[in-house]
Amino acid sequence: MKVRFFLVLFVMSLCLAAWPAQGMASPTDDVKKVVDEVIRIVTNKELKKPQNEKKRRDELRKTIASLFDFKQMAKLSLGPQWRKCSPAEQKVFVPLFESLLENSYASRIEAYNNEKVVYLKESVEKDYAEVKSKVITVKGDELLLVYRLGKDGDKWMVHDVVIEGVSLVANYRSQFNRVIQTQGYAALEKKLQSKSTELKSL
Repeated sequence: MKVRFFLVLFVMSLCLAAWPAQGMASPTDDVKKVVDEVIRIVTNKELKKPQNEKKRRDELRKTIASLFDFKQMAKLSLGPQWRKCSPAEQKVFVPLFESLLENSYASRIEAYNNEKVVYLKESVEKDYAEVKSKVITVKGDELLLVYRLGKDGDKWMVHDVVIEGVSLVANYRSQFNRVIQTQGYAALEKKLQSKSTELKSL
């Protein structure tokens, strides 16, 4: 699967233009809270040193987790299967899903290369919101990227990202459902555990 999830995080790290705050924080305001810290991590000369890889990854993980609701993303990625899972299975699946995303794209996140982003539109409807943006690569390529967020208390959390019309969550759900339908849920969990171990060893 060639889902460019790292671009989502590039947007977070490259969004330099401040949005005006009006009363309660907007979805973009909450994304912006993460920006400076992500930039600090990926550009910090000390953290770039090979011996500090674990510390760098830990800081990125903590920062990203403050904006991305991995539990909700994991739930959406399973679709109807989520309700069929026991509480114990759900508890196991969420960190496996988070680990899949983290280990698949960590090195790409760190390959920051001066990509730029232009915000196009922000829409809010009750507890749901979308932030549309355009990512411009150093080669001049443009990618349309949309954050889908949900309200969590007094802040917004990312539930999905749509890249060039392709939903990250829907893409995973399609793959997961194929495994579940042909081999069963237990096989999916085993595959994710194996993949997590494989990627961590790289």
